[in-house]
Amino acid sequence: MENIRDIILTEVALRDGSHAVAHQYTVEQVLNIAKGLNAANVPYIEVTHGDGLAGSSLQYGFSRTNELELIEAAVSVCDTSKIAVLLLPGIGTVKELKQAANLGVKMARVATHVTEADVSAQHIDAAKNLGLETVGFLMMSHMAPVAKLIEQAKLMESFGADIVYMVDSAGALLPHQVTERIKTLKEHVGVEIGFHGHNNLSLAMGNTLAAIEAGATRIDGSIRCLGAGAGNTQTEVLVAVLDRLGIQTGVDLYKMIDLAENIVAPILPKPQEITKDSLVLGYAGVYSSFLLHAQRAAKKYDIDSRDILIELGRRKVVGGQEDMIVDVAAEIAQKRQASIAY
Repeated sequence: MENIRDIILTEVALRDGSHAVAHQYTVEQVLNIAKGLNAANVPYIEVTHGDGLAGSSLQYGFSRTNELELIEAAVSVCDTSKIAVLLLPGIGTVKELKQAANLGVKMARVATHVTEADVSAQHIDAAKNLGLETVGFLMMSHMAPVAKLIEQAKLMESFGADIVYMVDSAGALLPHQVTERIKTLKEHVGVEIGFHGHNNLSLAMGNTLAAIEAGATRIDGSIRCLGAGAGNTQTEVLVAVLDRLGIQTGVDLYKMIDLAENIVAPILPKPQEITKDSLVLGYAGVYSSFLLHAQRAAKKYDIDSRDILIELGRRKVVGGQEDMIVDVAAEIAQKRQASIAY
């Protein structure tokens, strides 16, 4: 297949999709998926714990397999695709970044909350010094006004990022909001602009198309929609839609469909769909990876998980504050008991 690409895709099922399988990927699963993505000519494949390098922990969820083994496995079967990693400063460190680079990783995606780009300087610089293509990843972008988003994107650009992503971590943005933000980023930032969407309001595909129309050239997708919350923009569907629009991805559609159907689908604990909780994630503007944590807390305290998510949204809780989920659940349960007693 000719490597003509109007849009450069990054497949995130082996990172964001880790949330959907409770971080239980095996080496064999990663080998099979990465091999299939490489055969389909997918440019980049992101591989880490769902919360990035060093994310395996009590707070974020323990991985079944050491992520360095998963990264090494993916690298071993890819001669076309490049392996990327996600790093959240404060979780992952430069040490893990160097380990990943030594295993053959080619891209580092340094992720911060949309208002905290300043903490990415050290890690972006380290990634550049390691010879990695470097991405600034502005998460929960719906929580900042456009002017703040531009300010933070320009910070990441000044640190040396080759690409800056607007990340709809909660799946809360509407298409017109995506258009406004991407268009303004294109006008004020000199590097390539990317978009990463979640499907909690059933808008991942629509938002992705809006981003592309507004000028984004780097796009994330997840095969079989495998990702946190209701999942991400479904890669194989996106490839088909973009082909219908005459937009070249260089990705083999049939191979992606077969991989999704025969290899990825059997791994899913349940189909990725918009459930009551994932819908509320988007409605309340809550980080998509909070889904499983909120469901576990709701079961523990015998309360409605939606009440937890709505309260988290009201408090504007962000990634890294997972410990608050249990606190909020306990407070809701206490208030319910008090009202019953009264």
